[in-house]
Amino acid sequence: MARGRAPEVVWVNELGGTTFRIGPHYVKWSPAGAGLPPLAGEVARLSWAAPFTPVPEVVEHGRDAAGEWMVTAALPGGNAVEPRWKADPRTAVTALGRGLRALHDALPVDRCPFTWSAADRVASAHRRSAELDPARWHASHRDIDVAAALAAVAEPPPVDRAVVCHGDACAPNTLLTDDGAWSGHVDLGALGVADRWADLAVATWSTQWNYGDGWERTLLDAYGVEPDPRRTAYYRLLWDLGP
Repeated sequence: MARGRAPEVVWVNELGGTTFRIGPHYVKWSPAGAGLPPLAGEVARLSWAAPFTPVPEVVEHGRDAAGEWMVTAALPGGNAVEPRWKADPRTAVTALGRGLRALHDALPVDRCPFTWSAADRVASAHRRSAELDPARWHASHRDIDVAAALAAVAEPPPVDRAVVCHGDACAPNTLLTDDGAWSGHVDLGALGVADRWADLAVATWSTQWNYGDGWERTLLDAYGVEPDPRRTAYYRLLWDLGP
């Protein structure tokens, strides 16, 4: 794929999934046996979302005995946790909120073939209950055992507004242009219909991880919604049980 060009590693996740930049393209690599979701699901989601909102164009997808790969064309901008944006959190977080609202408004719920509903995610957590490890959860949840956590998410709050959610609305998955405007979204492998708070709870949470305390309200104001502590707490616990 590199054809003599030097691949640049731009992201490595904890399971060994790696993203490279090669010229005008990004290559997402998922090694066999890593336990990562099949990239074919993200290919399908990107192809569906592309007519409605700025997401990477899929150029190639394949697999062999060593793993699976997806090649996409680069979008304008850089991710929202580059050093310049960490030094200017107000601009970055405002763009995150506006970008997430634009994504939710653009993607048509009634035409989306994918789901990310709380009910489906709770069912998945039950199937994986033997694998759940509270030691890997956020500090706010580590004093809860698996049985108590599953009981706490058993009854989702009523849906506030159903949208097509990003599925991993953390700050690094929003791209910003040099002037601080959002320019697109990446890493949409879990995209699907759900309550908008499934995204908002994680997006606001990620402002703590990436910019420090005090920026959650800025994101919500830019999105255009009042805080909802109940739904936020519910979807953050559900996130720890497995996105």
